[in-house]
Amino acid sequence: MSDISIPGVTSRFNTEKMIEDLMKVERVPLQRMEKSVENLQNERTYWQDVGRFMTSLRESTRVLYSFQNPFNERIASSSNESALTGTAERGAVEQERFFTIKQAAAADRFLSAPLGNDFKVPDGNYSFSIGEDEISFNYRGGSLHDFAEAVNRRGRDKIKAGVLTVQPGTKSLIIESLVTGASQKLGFSGTAETFALESGMIEKVSDSARNITLSQESVRIQNAANPGAVSFGSGTLTAGAESSVTIPIGSALPNQNALTLEFEIATRVRDDADSALAGPPPGPSIPDTGSVSYGGIVIESDNSTVPLPAYIPPEPPKRVDDMQVLFLTFSDGTNAALPPIHDSASFDTYQYNLGDAAGEKTVVSIDLLNKNTNRDVSIRNITMFDPAVSGGFKPLQAVSQAQDAVVLMDGIEIRRPTNTIDDLIPEVTLRVHRPTDDPVSISVEPDRESIKDAIYTMVGTYNQLMADINVLRANTNTLNRNDEAIINELTYLTDDERTAMKEKAGAFSGDTTLNQLKNTMQRITTSPYPTVDEQEVALLSQIGIGTDVRRSGIGGYSASRLRGYLEIDEKVLDAVLADHLPAVQQLFGQDTDGDMIVDSGIAFSLDGLMRSYVETGGIISLKTGTIDSKISQEQRRIETMDKQLANREADLKRQYGAMEGAYNRMESTASSLDQFSRRNNNQ
Repeated sequence: MSDISIPGVTSRFNTEKMIEDLMKVERVPLQRMEKSVENLQNERTYWQDVGRFMTSLRESTRVLYSFQNPFNERIASSSNESALTGTAERGAVEQERFFTIKQAAAADRFLSAPLGNDFKVPDGNYSFSIGEDEISFNYRGGSLHDFAEAVNRRGRDKIKAGVLTVQPGTKSLIIESLVTGASQKLGFSGTAETFALESGMIEKVSDSARNITLSQESVRIQNAANPGAVSFGSGTLTAGAESSVTIPIGSALPNQNALTLEFEIATRVRDDADSALAGPPPGPSIPDTGSVSYGGIVIESDNSTVPLPAYIPPEPPKRVDDMQVLFLTFSDGTNAALPPIHDSASFDTYQYNLGDAAGEKTVVSIDLLNKNTNRDVSIRNITMFDPAVSGGFKPLQAVSQAQDAVVLMDGIEIRRPTNTIDDLIPEVTLRVHRPTDDPVSISVEPDRESIKDAIYTMVGTYNQLMADINVLRANTNTLNRNDEAIINELTYLTDDERTAMKEKAGAFSGDTTLNQLKNTMQRITTSPYPTVDEQEVALLSQIGIGTDVRRSGIGGYSASRLRGYLEIDEKVLDAVLADHLPAVQQLFGQDTDGDMIVDSGIAFSLDGLMRSYVETGGIISLKTGTIDSKISQEQRRIETMDKQLANREADLKRQYGAMEGAYNRMESTASSLDQFSRRNNNQ
């Protein structure tokens, strides 16, 4: 009911204030219920915060023992990252390999001569080739910039062009292949060939390539262990064990320094049984001594005897394994060895620059000297060519030329068309950057930094949860403005977080759930676990993680040590990760019964503990569900009391309104009587 108001009349008894004071007393139970709801809502928030910390701890523990755990991660570190780098997959084996980068893979990049700013590219059909791929298009003619844009539009990620100002007042056109490898040479045909010649990009040259024939007539046999040791067939020369041949190259080659020697070689390693020594000789043949017969009686003579000396087998020949089988012979009679080959049942290609191998001397022959006792060497497709010449043309200004990456791995030459090599070391990808004279080592090893990061994350989330438990369980009688050690220890808190911690301090001081949780967490982190090296690594403290590892040996009492926070001694952890990595992995999680499922370890145990709290229907859900039920009950009671108080206030207003109305009527009656009495007295 709305307030009673009589215009022009004011309450002389201040009933509004009286009703308000009475309602304040009536609202005390309501305020208590509202405060109870607020406390319940805070409790629910605190339990939800605990659940979030538990979830974070669970996620960090699962990282340490799940299938994708960092203990199986591998990194490939290079001793010279400017020359060679590598990346390793999880399946890579720990190892160290040495490489020498002879050359990096490159693509053709040709630059034209300086052209005038008003130079016009003629119209026509322009055809470019990159290896076996051909790019052809019609061009109507235009400036160098227009032509470069036309090439780029039709380049199909194979070729591109650009315009450079090499000399002031002129422009130069650069055309480059986007595909590396010696077989991916840039070629010109049609109008493109004419334009490349006229713009000073290429020139015509005679092809200096020379293919060397391998036949019985063209090759000189210098030495052969037996008549069939050297054989020919289908353009292939095979030099058996302990044989040598000389392969003349014919007339002297012009511009020898620019030539490349290329050939293919395969080897066949014989079994030791193939060269096994024969047994002892059979000895002399002794004829039969015969017999005599008389009167039907036959008398056999004794066999003749020849005393033979004891058989002493000769010493087996010494096995020779010599992979340096190729030599260059020069016109002055000297020679130089080419780098050693490697064993391969299939033919592998080798390339050498004649200028590097011969210097200023003239090569007259190639000698194949096979000193091996158990190895046959076959060679074919011997060619000498100028790598800069392609199709009878040679670039005049080659910024770079198409070539393979050439890498020596443990002394074995490897050639690949790209600088990314992923088929040398299983699960390892190498990336060649530049040549180097000094060997570069690639070490494949565990990613210990990732392991440390994962351990640090687990310890951090563990301490966050432990800090929340300590604050919620704090004794509010001791946590006053003079003793806030529990919160002050958390130096990483912001001002707002510190204020929030103070507000919830002691909220669950009487709850046994958190006490049991803390005790279980501490028991898990201090218990021993089976590992491959239990003498060195069985406890978390043995890898430098514990409640007082950084203060070990220091006497005195420290209250913070008793609160359960974990500390990390980084030096100890680094040493254990370097020497006992498999044991550290098992300390956090391992399969002890061989069923391919992790069933032991610190991380596994913490994950199981947290799961019982945060999973659907877990302890946190039960806690918050119970609180939600209490809040719903209290809110219904509050709604009921709100209605009751509204009715009570309306009743008070009616009663006080009626009282004031009665008082006003009585006062009016008294005034009337008083006036009546005065009139009578006057009369």
